[in-house]
Amino acid sequence: MKKVLLIIGLIFLITGCTNINELTYDEIIQNFGTESSRTNTYRTGYKYYLPRGMQVNDSTLFNEILDDGKNTYYLYVDVVSYINQVKYDYEINSDSIYSSGITNGDYFGYAEINLHENDKYLVEIMYNYAKIEVIVDEAHINEVMLSAISILKSIVYNNSVITNLLEDNVLNFAEEEFDIFNNSNNDSDYIEVDTDDFGSVEEEIPDTDLLN
Repeated sequence: MKKVLLIIGLIFLITGCTNINELTYDEIIQNFGTESSRTNTYRTGYKYYLPRGMQVNDSTLFNEILDDGKNTYYLYVDVVSYINQVKYDYEINSDSIYSSGITNGDYFGYAEINLHENDKYLVEIMYNYAKIEVIVDEAHINEVMLSAISILKSIVYNNSVITNLLEDNVLNFAEEEFDIFNNSNNDSDYIEVDTDDFGSVEEEIPDTDLLN
């Protein structure tokens, strides 16, 4: 496994993004096996790494709408399931274009790609009690998957902050707002959120190690 990940890393290093589309979906998912120690975006109860070239368009307590200039990413972080350590057994969806469970030590999740409308594809990746959904052109699927993986595997939770929120009943609504474990083929209500209903974006603190 380490040799495969090393080879993939060398491909990126030597040839850049031109070879991303030559990777299989299984090879891309293997990137969950690499460690991530960088964070540059800080939220209530958690933090994560926002890849260079991406920005936060809208943010509520545990929902983010991200943008890479071409595609919109809908991120939901389920701190309730995290603090309760809810477990989930993924079943392969034979109707999907791509369907795979993800296991990495104590971490788990799944990835699915389904045909959407107007020749678009719905990419869903859940990992570490967070989920990203993107509606994307086929040509951008690999790129979107890599960006989503980079975000999801970087998420770090703050147990004390989340516990305090639970004690203050702040998170009661979160259990019903969005189901990160739902991998049905039905269109997601969350991915159709009207961005005008979102509040102001929370503070982003840049990662000084990434600045030239």
